[in-house]
Amino acid sequence: MAIIPRKKSEERTLATRAGDPFGYLRHQINRVFDDFWGQPWLAPRETFAGFWPQVDVTETDKEVKVCAEIPGADAKDIDVSLEDGTLTIRGEKKSEREENEKGQYRMERSYGSFERAIPLPTEVDESKAKAEFKKGVLRLTLPKRPGAQSRRKKIPVA
Repeated sequence: MAIIPRKKSEERTLATRAGDPFGYLRHQINRVFDDFWGQPWLAPRETFAGFWPQVDVTETDKEVKVCAEIPGADAKDIDVSLEDGTLTIRGEKKSEREENEKGQYRMERSYGSFERAIPLPTEVDESKAKAEFKKGVLRLTLPKRPGAQSRRKKIPVA
């Protein structure tokens, strides 16, 4: 099994070239899973274990703003915490849909937990942090501490 992801055609060629009798079988099994889940080295948006919310982080002179898309979640199911310069958003997503028409009944349920840890670019004042959740979008405003500087430093390229 390769540690470095390869294109499917490269994997098949390597398996047959190496003389591995099980290489082709392994390739075929991997292909089935790759076709179902997508390419293994790309993180899918929704995984078997749960949901991966999309997050935007912006920084101004006075604050850090975080916007996270969490459709299907309720505000009561979301937990936001700050610790050692890392913002953690975790929660649970529940979805239930029921259809009953023309003598056919169908019910679908989907449950999953998520967690996203985001290292912040600067020190923030936790006591003045604000959070708002509307229509599946979590917006956080995190004021910077007085005198806090960004950890980001531009390095000139020669």
